[in-house]
Amino acid sequence: MTESHSAPLTLFNSLTRQPEKFRPVHPGEARVYTCGPTVYNYQHIGNMRAYIFADTLGRVLSWKGYELAHIINITDVGHLTSDADAGDDKMEKAASESGKSAWDIAKFYTQAYWRDIERLNIRQPARWSIATEHVEQMIDFAKSIADKHCYELDSGLYFDTSTVPDYGRLARANTDEGESRIDPVEGKRHATDFAIWRKTPEGETRQMEWDSPWGKGAPGWHLECSVMSKMYLGETFDIHTGGIDHREIHHPNEIAQNQAHSCSADTGANIWMHNNFLVDHGGKMSKSAGEFLTLQLLVDKGVHPLAYRLMCLQAHYRSELEFTFDNLLAALTRLKRMVMAVEAIKNRHAELVSASTSQSARTVPTDGWTLKQVQGDEDIRSNIQYLDQIRELDEAISDDLNTPMALLSLEVFLGSKAVDPIVSLKEIAATDAILGLDLLTLTREDLRIRPTSAEITEVEIERQLDLRQNAKANKNFPAADAIRDELAARGVEIMDGDPLRWDWRIDV
Repeated sequence: MTESHSAPLTLFNSLTRQPEKFRPVHPGEARVYTCGPTVYNYQHIGNMRAYIFADTLGRVLSWKGYELAHIINITDVGHLTSDADAGDDKMEKAASESGKSAWDIAKFYTQAYWRDIERLNIRQPARWSIATEHVEQMIDFAKSIADKHCYELDSGLYFDTSTVPDYGRLARANTDEGESRIDPVEGKRHATDFAIWRKTPEGETRQMEWDSPWGKGAPGWHLECSVMSKMYLGETFDIHTGGIDHREIHHPNEIAQNQAHSCSADTGANIWMHNNFLVDHGGKMSKSAGEFLTLQLLVDKGVHPLAYRLMCLQAHYRSELEFTFDNLLAALTRLKRMVMAVEAIKNRHAELVSASTSQSARTVPTDGWTLKQVQGDEDIRSNIQYLDQIRELDEAISDDLNTPMALLSLEVFLGSKAVDPIVSLKEIAATDAILGLDLLTLTREDLRIRPTSAEITEVEIERQLDLRQNAKANKNFPAADAIRDELAARGVEIMDGDPLRWDWRIDV
């Protein structure tokens, strides 16, 4: 396969509701903006699906050879308890309930989010753009559009959505679902109008407030993304991503601000992409439900974070994904099988390296490859099987990030009797540059995470297994069976004949 035979990258554009070929604004570059978290609490796993999707998009763009500029914002101010222009500020409310400052709340939960990003093997963006570090630019942006597109009320400065063309085109919901989620504010000209600047109510003081031409207060939530995307990516850039809930209000409001600022129908991004919901029928997905599902909760139950990443990749990003612990454990089992297959190939590679010093010169990359680099590798070019695998992979992910098909292609490859383990490892490295499952370095031991509910330590388990081995050697099979049954009762699964010897049996 030559470079000219690579599949064109096609992405579904929420704005046009159809797939479109990716044509970058700047040749050779891909500029992407992702709506980041509001850092008033831990992120639930539904939130994290959006960042796995955005990371996959970025990996695919890198695979295609584009120089990636990816910006993710951190909302540490300006977000109310809903998409409405009424209610409490999330940061102020969290600070009041915890007795900490809003600034400390933001710092703590930003760090927690970044830990989750790392554990899910999500690549670092070009920049984390922090909202509170850009308030001056937000005020300047608001000033530039205020005369033609805004009006002032006692509660703040509001954007008049009738002043821009085709408001709500992205949501396709000018008068029903989108509009119904906006609470009425006295004096608003239209139900869809939204706050650009929220004034601090008279007689009150916020922890996060700034002086502005419209009084002391804080920026509206939608303002920050328009400001920071244009500041770091340009007036028109390539792709804007977010959860499907952003498609109804937040992103239409961003587009309206972008159009006002550019004095045109330009929406800001050429392609708007949205991942669908992670659905939990158990009712613990929402933070308002009290104990909600976080990545740490999954780890506490003994599940490796990359099992959740795999669970997300098993479904297309535009499909609803149902969360159950059975589904998650099935993903963990699938990941273990992949890791075992890769370990077997690595063991064959080690045998060849020890038998031939010349073999060791053929290195295997542990980081990402681009499609052009893979196509240029002599080991891969010399074997049609590997070229076919790369072609299948490229076609799958070029079709609107079809990760389920990419996973199937990988598993077929792992199950084949490939002759050359070094080239096999290169194929795995190329695939994992897109999937981000860390397959070349992840081990089965890494996947063996102690559940917090476990009442036995690994040292005790190993000691019991040694006693069991001695009992079996002495043909004392009742004693050996008793040890096995006791360990099973304490959540440990014995694996006779396996070098790993045992694993946690995860019951959820």
